[in-house]
Amino acid sequence: MSTLSRRTFLKLPLAAALLASCRRQGPPFREADFVLPARSAMGLFPAADYSVDLSDVIFRGLTVLEVNVRGLSVLLKPNMVEYEAGHAINTHPLVVAGAADALRRAGAREVIVGEGPGHRRDIEYLLTATGLFDHLRESRIRFVDLNHDEVREVPLRSWFTGMQSMALPTSLLRADMIVTMPKLKTHHWAGMTCSMKNLFGVVPGAVYGWPKNLLHVKGIDASILDLTATVRPHLTIVDAIVGMEGDGPIMGRPRTLGFLAMGTDLPAVDATCARVIGLDPKKIVYLDAAGHFLGNTDPGKIDQRGENPTRYRTTFDLIDARKNMRLES
Repeated sequence: MSTLSRRTFLKLPLAAALLASCRRQGPPFREADFVLPARSAMGLFPAADYSVDLSDVIFRGLTVLEVNVRGLSVLLKPNMVEYEAGHAINTHPLVVAGAADALRRAGAREVIVGEGPGHRRDIEYLLTATGLFDHLRESRIRFVDLNHDEVREVPLRSWFTGMQSMALPTSLLRADMIVTMPKLKTHHWAGMTCSMKNLFGVVPGAVYGWPKNLLHVKGIDASILDLTATVRPHLTIVDAIVGMEGDGPIMGRPRTLGFLAMGTDLPAVDATCARVIGLDPKKIVYLDAAGHFLGNTDPGKIDQRGENPTRYRTTFDLIDARKNMRLES
């Protein structure tokens, strides 16, 4: 039986390479480490704007999805990239504050917020300009700069990038529960940035440079897969109250959607969000590959709680190079 060399593998499109590798020498991960759930529950919960009680919305989501956080140390990882007034670039600070309050109400022992922006190096500026600093101070929530936190080398649980290990922040590794909190946006390279792509912010810039140079050199889709497989967040809370369309993740335009998406299966949540904004998960390379080992992307295996996704379905504007990712009508 012929084998697929690493060099050949890295030249193939990721989704095709995954299938080809499975047929030959096995995929770039230990299959015993990943078991797809028979079904995945996720929910879309209405929030017309940021003035609603987001703590109540998120607490309801935790209850509906039966997420138990009692006694746990929780790290919230929002998306903070850059600040530009009037642009929907970052996870809204009221969503972060609402999540922290909801998790405390649900019995979490500790909630901290951590992020390592890949674009803007001045974290104090971002915290102040976005308004997140005031909310964290008011709620007495500690913030950790993941770009400059102490790190520990950990083995990767998949090897799409060809790497075997990576240095990750100790605050991330010590947390009992990791919650990824992205803003739902289009992305000029990956097509969409949501729960999985948001994990770029856990990679320490002090080690790997800006804008997380290693991840771009190794390939964005490959890096998303390796990070998700290794970090394995326990929950995602997606800020889709106002998303971003067009030339995301920074230069696009705000687009109101009016919901928060929540779930413990990241590919299931991301695939549902993709369909809501008119993208085909099978055409998003990392998401298609993730559906083979990280979670369910087939809508027939996703149990929708809260609102039906059709309530929010729309078509986000895309740059020309990504219009081939649209769902076919």
